[in-house]
Amino acid sequence: MLFKTLSASVIGIDSTLVEVEVDTSPTSRDREDAMFATVGLPDAAVRESRERLKAAMRNCGYETPSANVIINLAPASVRKEGSGFDLPMVVALLGAWGAIQRPRGAAAGAEGSEGAGLYGIADYLFVGELALDGAVRPVRGALPMAVLARNLQIQNLVVPEANACEAAVVQGVNVYGARNLPEVLDWVNGRSEPRPVKVNPEELLENNRNYVDDFSDVKGQQTTKRALEVACAGGHNILMIGPPGSGKTMLARRIPSILPGLTFEEALEATKIHSVAGVLEGRGLLGCRPFRAPHHTISDAGLIGGGTVPRPGEVSLAHHGLLFLDELPEFPRTVLEVMRQPLEDGHVTIVRAATSVTFPARFMLAAAMNPCPCGYFNDPSRECQCTPPVIQRYVSRISGPLLDRIDIHIDVPAVKYQDLRKSSAGEETSQTIRERVTAARQRQLERFRNQKLFCNAQMSTRHVARYCDLSPECSRLLEKAVLRMGLSARAHDRILKVSRTIADLAASENIQPDHLSEAIQYRTLDRDYWA
Repeated sequence: MLFKTLSASVIGIDSTLVEVEVDTSPTSRDREDAMFATVGLPDAAVRESRERLKAAMRNCGYETPSANVIINLAPASVRKEGSGFDLPMVVALLGAWGAIQRPRGAAAGAEGSEGAGLYGIADYLFVGELALDGAVRPVRGALPMAVLARNLQIQNLVVPEANACEAAVVQGVNVYGARNLPEVLDWVNGRSEPRPVKVNPEELLENNRNYVDDFSDVKGQQTTKRALEVACAGGHNILMIGPPGSGKTMLARRIPSILPGLTFEEALEATKIHSVAGVLEGRGLLGCRPFRAPHHTISDAGLIGGGTVPRPGEVSLAHHGLLFLDELPEFPRTVLEVMRQPLEDGHVTIVRAATSVTFPARFMLAAAMNPCPCGYFNDPSRECQCTPPVIQRYVSRISGPLLDRIDIHIDVPAVKYQDLRKSSAGEETSQTIRERVTAARQRQLERFRNQKLFCNAQMSTRHVARYCDLSPECSRLLEKAVLRMGLSARAHDRILKVSRTIADLAASENIQPDHLSEAIQYRTLDRDYWA
């Protein structure tokens, strides 16, 4: 007998429909010798499901007659990955053995695929991994699967209970959180009435918007705080340079708390990436901008994404958020160089022999480094033991093209004792800074409302020429800086973008000389003493 159910497979950050077809036929052999084959480009996790299905059915009290079984996952041209096909496979298998009563002709599948005498479930999409006792375990990619069900007008989506809140963010589809196999069979047979999981997406977004770290905890470092405020206001990449213990990592971890809050569309897009990567951790919907801080031993595939079936890397997991690279010169040069394209384009395309996948990767980059191998170059309290050639080799581990893509380079000196002992009561909170940043971003949105841009850092050369007009005084100041510091054309444009952001923070229509002077000061690595 043939029975069909519906499931889904994740490709990139989107899902595609998969029809699970089960055909059973009598056999004269015993149960252990009966044929059990899974076809349709399954990976190892799908092929291994045979033993999980048998144990789950047996431990839930369902008879498993001696029969040959063929399971086809269609379309056969798309590779099937992961254990999420366990639940649709076992439902189809039990349906083929008569445990599910569905009307003839209500076959699952794409439009026009149903045939005479065919049984199936067309109004449910099943996803879930089975434990040996029949419990349903969580899977990756429940959110894009819910989007697929809504787009295909499939009324009901059955997912593991741990993934229900995540999938229920999508409106227009009934999401049911399954705990075990008998519960699912009671639903499809009509023996019990399932209750769909309901969430309020806006309320969920607001409830998840809590910041653990706050800028009021940081004592001193007023110049660095100002540079971070400018970077967040314009979406600029920033590099912090200072001795060990000056607070670079502490400051970086607080950057998400002063970035503008996620909109619902941004939260949904970022949550889809985290769902596909399996790092959502039951939050349902991201409320705060992502913060990713990979170790410097990461590979280029771990940073950009990859694998036989491509998965998102750290640059995609930081989409709409912050990617922090601590000890920047310690990262392999090949790993750093692969970031150049996503920093410019805002997406990553991974090409494999069987497929090509594009992941979004529009993030703000924050990096930290010591000024030299010992860490105390130009430190007034400690003597540096490094020679000039050693310092030059250390800094040159970061290529010029990558540095050109970092708008702000800022010195982070060691905190003075007097600042350490001061009370934090007088320090600005993250909320106060975030309000100024949000106001500056709003001015940029109004300026770019017809340009498909969101912040000053995304401006092209054409936009810089249009929106960063300089007075004669500002033009002379910038010319002197370019000639003295030997700036590249890209660095010239970066200074203008930062100047425009500083003007936005000051609610100024035009770039003033003091705005331009501050932006020039944020090019530490271009100054003469680094040569």
